[in-house]
Amino acid sequence: MEFAVVLLRWAQYAASFVLAGGALFALYALPAAGPSSAAALGWPRRLLAGSAALLVLASLLGLLLQTAVVAGSLSAALDPSILASVIGEMAMGAASLARALAAVLALHVLLFVRPGRPVWIAVAALGAAAAASMAWMGHGAATEGSGESLHLAADLAHLAAAAVWVGALVFFVGLAGVSWRDARHAPTFHAALAGFSGIGSGVVAVLVVSGLVNSWFLVGPTGVPALVRTPYGLLLLLKLVLFGAMVALAAANRFRLTPVLREALVESANSNAAVRALRRSLALELGAATALLAVVAWLGRLAPISAQ
Repeated sequence: MEFAVVLLRWAQYAASFVLAGGALFALYALPAAGPSSAAALGWPRRLLAGSAALLVLASLLGLLLQTAVVAGSLSAALDPSILASVIGEMAMGAASLARALAAVLALHVLLFVRPGRPVWIAVAALGAAAAASMAWMGHGAATEGSGESLHLAADLAHLAAAAVWVGALVFFVGLAGVSWRDARHAPTFHAALAGFSGIGSGVVAVLVVSGLVNSWFLVGPTGVPALVRTPYGLLLLLKLVLFGAMVALAAANRFRLTPVLREALVESANSNAAVRALRRSLALELGAATALLAVVAWLGRLAPISAQ
């Protein structure tokens, strides 16, 4: 059952991040109109709708399984009184229900409202609420005492920055595929890459600062030696390795591969090779992000070093 709980936590992280970060990407990185707009491309709406549907399912199943862990059996989790108690008395229960509701609303907007800027704004807001609710599924909301507000704020900032990055990565991979099949979309792909450079730097800065704050509460200065001899510490080190790989790939995209695409567009040359190289690099970066989210989902089920 523990594996299923971790898997559903991973699905909730991934789906809420794509929902929030992807809808934001459609607002700031893609044209508002024309053949390269999110509405005209079609797949952004389908991708976001699929993410919302996955989030509804994963949130509700996750609530049931975590209730089963608390109650001691799956049959007990199906008892309405026990389920109502978990939702009413535990932050995890209320957060799961709120996340499922946000996803249902986002799915309704995506399916029944004509795609355009108002839809992306609404979905981004609902996705952000869903992503923020994950703070009440981990250690950030469990801190007590004078540092409670600081830890929760750092966790919320960490989640927001991660959602922007992961959502953008998914959309970049989609744009790379479209641009490889139809070179007319390559200028939009390049413009989105170039425009994200400043945002990406800010995202990395927020992740580093908020990560240091979280580590102060979850590991602490005296817990550093335990990083290499506890499951929590080893997973945290793996998370840092994956984060470093993402930063390295992002730097290669920004400083080496994106300029190559720009030169091909300026010289009206065939851009397929440049797009293919970027697509491969972005896919690797997204793969590292996917693995990192799995590690985060697992870490949330372990006691932090500071509590050991």
